[in-house]
Amino acid sequence: MFKIVKREEMAEGTVILNEIEAPLIARKAKPGQFVILKATEEGERIPLTMADTDNERGTITIIYMVVGKSTATFRDLKIGDGYQDIIGPLGKPTHLEKVGNVVCVGGGTGVAVLHPITRALKEVGNHVTCIIGARTKSLLILEDQMRAASHDLRICTDDGSYGHHGFVTEVLKEVLEAGDKHLVVAIGPVPMMKFVSKMTAEYNVKTIVSLNPIMVDGTGMCGGCRVSIGGETKFACVDGPEFDGHQVDYDELMKRLQAYGEDEKAHYEHHCRLQGR
Repeated sequence: MFKIVKREEMAEGTVILNEIEAPLIARKAKPGQFVILKATEEGERIPLTMADTDNERGTITIIYMVVGKSTATFRDLKIGDGYQDIIGPLGKPTHLEKVGNVVCVGGGTGVAVLHPITRALKEVGNHVTCIIGARTKSLLILEDQMRAASHDLRICTDDGSYGHHGFVTEVLKEVLEAGDKHLVVAIGPVPMMKFVSKMTAEYNVKTIVSLNPIMVDGTGMCGGCRVSIGGETKFACVDGPEFDGHQVDYDELMKRLQAYGEDEKAHYEHHCRLQGR
């Protein structure tokens, strides 16, 4: 069992942080990599990118949004409870090098994925501007951590309740026009990554995105996480999860992510009724 040693509810209780004892994974994990978790014997395998690792404590941190039955089951786990299975680290780590001026753009729970990448890009000597966004202030996560991980933090909310009133792409445009940028890393909802990549293509700035397609085994055998990159089929679990943002077929990715939307909703509502929620 992989025991939960810290649990925190974020973003109006819809986003949950778990710090989990997993010393072997913590020792090997690098920014950008993910794990697959299963709460119980009958549970679904859920891929989640690590928001942090602590080799000394032997822990990994995951942050997830409750959207279906399996994440609702995760939410019911308390400190001292544990996940039956966790495998990882999986996927290719982020390529880290000093390139100059870097912009990291995060939306929603994508900010959790972006956190260790932003920190690592700063540590290797880049000047990092970070732009994070949410629908409203109460849904914003990891503000203090992202501020510490970057040189300049910009915040956006769709409703104007905090920071810039508008989308991250609006602030990104200002940043790109202000001077030379050598790399953009964007992680968040697929539409956000699509429009960030569309904008950076206009400025000829290399852009990396982290994709979250449907995934089953996480080792390249099932083909469930296939994505189209530059007209070629790639598997996010072994070829990614990070890819050239200018080469991703975002429309195909969105269609595949929506394939089980109705089933996910139905199972979640049934689970909530059984739990009296």
